[in-house]
Amino acid sequence: MKGENCQQDKKAERIRELTQLLNKASSAYYAEDRELMSNYEYDRLYDELEALEKETGIVLSNSPTRHVGYEAVDELPKERHERPMLSLGKTKSREELAEWLGEQKALLSWKLDGLTIVLTYRDGKMEKAVTRGNGEVGEVVTNNAKVFQNLPVSISYAGELVLRGEAVITYSDFEEINRRIEDIDAKYKNPRNLCSGSVRQLNNEVTAGRNVKFFAFSLVKAEGADFHNSREEQFLFLQRLGFETVEYRMVDSGSVGEAVGEFEKKIESYDVPSDGLVLVYDDIAYGQSLGATAKFPRDSIAFKWADEVKETVLKEIEWSPSRTGLINPIAVFEPVELEGTTVSRASVHNISILKNLKLGIGDRITVYKANMIIPQIAENLTGSDTAEIPERCPVCHGRTKISRINDVQSLYCTNEECEAKKIKSFTLFVSRDAMNIEGLSEATLEKFIGKGYIHEFADVFHLDRFQEEIVEMEGFGEKSYQNLINSVEAARKTTLARLIFSLGIANIGLANAKMICRHYHDDWEEMLSADVEDLSGIDGVGEVIATGFYEYFQKKENRRRWENLLKEVEIEKEEIDESAQTLSGMAFVVTGSLKHYESRKELKEEIEKRGGKVTGSVTSKTVCLINNDNTSSSSKNKKAKELQIPVLTEEEFIEQYLGGQSDAD
Repeated sequence: MKGENCQQDKKAERIRELTQLLNKASSAYYAEDRELMSNYEYDRLYDELEALEKETGIVLSNSPTRHVGYEAVDELPKERHERPMLSLGKTKSREELAEWLGEQKALLSWKLDGLTIVLTYRDGKMEKAVTRGNGEVGEVVTNNAKVFQNLPVSISYAGELVLRGEAVITYSDFEEINRRIEDIDAKYKNPRNLCSGSVRQLNNEVTAGRNVKFFAFSLVKAEGADFHNSREEQFLFLQRLGFETVEYRMVDSGSVGEAVGEFEKKIESYDVPSDGLVLVYDDIAYGQSLGATAKFPRDSIAFKWADEVKETVLKEIEWSPSRTGLINPIAVFEPVELEGTTVSRASVHNISILKNLKLGIGDRITVYKANMIIPQIAENLTGSDTAEIPERCPVCHGRTKISRINDVQSLYCTNEECEAKKIKSFTLFVSRDAMNIEGLSEATLEKFIGKGYIHEFADVFHLDRFQEEIVEMEGFGEKSYQNLINSVEAARKTTLARLIFSLGIANIGLANAKMICRHYHDDWEEMLSADVEDLSGIDGVGEVIATGFYEYFQKKENRRRWENLLKEVEIEKEEIDESAQTLSGMAFVVTGSLKHYESRKELKEEIEKRGGKVTGSVTSKTVCLINNDNTSSSSKNKKAKELQIPVLTEEEFIEQYLGGQSDAD
């Protein structure tokens, strides 16, 4: 029996290995135009995977042998769990873990920080996936679970199987997804929130693009299976069926402390979000005999990382305005070492917390890192309660007010024209497609605006006035400062279209800016003297865009700032071959992976160079949808078919609209 199980384990592992290898090769070939293996090798490995899937009954959701038909639903139905899902009791003491274990053995595993899912399989197929919800009632997300990256949709076990696990998005995938989002406001805050939103999508094509992974942590039911009263046997059983389980160690009271130490070292480089560990008795019958309290099961306990706490002195409270007008208090204290790094600042979040902590300059405070990451104030040992709440905004000096929302008091700037509220415009101004100034992240811009270094766009070109202050700022230094100044100087040479786009005028994207600039031959004075009717007459520019452009420059303050900005830049005229403007006034949509172009951005640039534009959604004005998978049932393909708009492959697009040639070839 053990020999058979060992063979099954190896086959399940080989299926995971082949799936990952073939997907990587396919992605490199189609999306990056490079070969990781020959066609012969790919076909050989594909045949091996297909044979193993037939033999074992295991088919992973991202298997290259599986053709996915995406589905959308109108809403996520609710469903009551057969067994309530209780929270876990918690401790931060290794000694308590050893005491809790007593004479028993247990599995120590990661406590992953994602979204808990209950899966049901019947007759070897995934039948149902339900979120934890409130522990008693969850949301049905079966369609979405079927596109989790590593989850088997078919298994060799024919009986009813119910298991629990955590859906997660890794830190590396989270960073890659955020990197592709240019709008700072649209970026996701953390992997857990992104995962929760991805799992609960109404269209599982969106979920499929988010690389959600699933790690099983508990087997609830497996009809007819004998696990010899062992949780570990349940884990091994799930692994043989193709599931990835949470990483675990078998421990007793003598080894649990050392095992916790191993996990603690690993968490610094572990790619999967985790907020602690879970200890569960290996003896199933013993664990079940203990029952549960009203809140917690007695067969398992969570271990939360003990926070390293240091005492220090509060030096000042910095008030940091945001684009919403909210002014956040930030505690600045004498630097201390926490979890291996030096920290000197911690957000106090709002006025309510500030008052509860009774903060005052010179107070002795204790600080720690929440979840070993985010600096926080633990306690105020002095409690002087002398901190002054500013009556005026530190940026615009407008009046502030304290507002109470849901029993939380926060400080706001009342000035609608406050520069801090315009942080989004400055973030766009320095972005890659605008002035392309590296080293000015949103966080850095907020600091510079808060300290009064930047009031309008032209001020970005005079940051050298504050060299001494910037070099001394946290996160900066001579090298970072010099890199920033070099990037600012390089940005002085730009095109009129990029400059117009950088202003953040409503509805004016880079493509629209290029159309307007080309129409007026890069003559900004003629452009700014045009009325709405003239602007609306430009091919590809409608009344909405024209009105927004016209009204922006009718405001005296905008005009003044524009003229100040012009003094700082050197506009390079784009040489336009009018005969090459073969796509003038045409709108295209691009989706899916490409073969001839390295990225969709490269294809977009080629279309714009020829006078066309690329939009994000299919409308009646779209000339064609470019998609190499023109038979897929994606939402864009469906919309194109509804509107009778042609769906062309790259080759068809190049042949019909680029005369059979492209710069990518």
